[in-house]
Amino acid sequence: MDKKKLDQQSQHWEKNFSNKPEMFGLEPSSAAKKSLVLFKEKNIKKIVELGAGLGRDTIFFAKNLIYVEALDYSSSAIKIINEKVKKNNLSNFVSAKNFDVRQKLPFEDNSIEACFSHMLYCMALSNLDLQNLNNEILRILKPEGINIYTVRHDSDGDYKNGTHIGEELYENDGFIVHFFSKEKINQLSKGFKILNIEKFEEGSFPRKLFKVILKKK
Repeated sequence: MDKKKLDQQSQHWEKNFSNKPEMFGLEPSSAAKKSLVLFKEKNIKKIVELGAGLGRDTIFFAKNLIYVEALDYSSSAIKIINEKVKKNNLSNFVSAKNFDVRQKLPFEDNSIEACFSHMLYCMALSNLDLQNLNNEILRILKPEGINIYTVRHDSDGDYKNGTHIGEELYENDGFIVHFFSKEKINQLSKGFKILNIEKFEEGSFPRKLFKVILKKK
């Protein structure tokens, strides 16, 4: 495992977010749209978004009256989110912070109703990083709290393309992706009940993903 290369990914994302402020478009992800339905059903009013990126899902949730604690390790991304928050008069619904999810999450135990992350888990995170992150999410969620995440899976067209970094991590065009199997999802579900694992596609390539819904036991 090339830890130095994993650590350098933040610089790569910083550069891309600075040069392409709308690289993922303006529309919210389909995962966010479906998650909103669940949040409304469960009367969830506040979430933590991990790996918020350029804020397309952050703004979508906020416009639908969900308060979002948005975290991302790119300072450029957080700057762009804050600009969008100001433009859309959503300061009462968003708090955006520059943060590395490999650290202890900045929230109290049993304090958060739900967490959402679109493709954060399949970034340059080792298996140990992912285990630690899942433990932290488990810590901050209230009893029966919800964790929703999406990941690219091992049927994706980019799986095993590019340079193998270690584990199921591959670098392609400068981006490192951690590809998931259902077995890995099960391994990361300790302390949670798996409510649903759904396959879906995104983008013109397309990216092939799992959407995972977990409930804290």
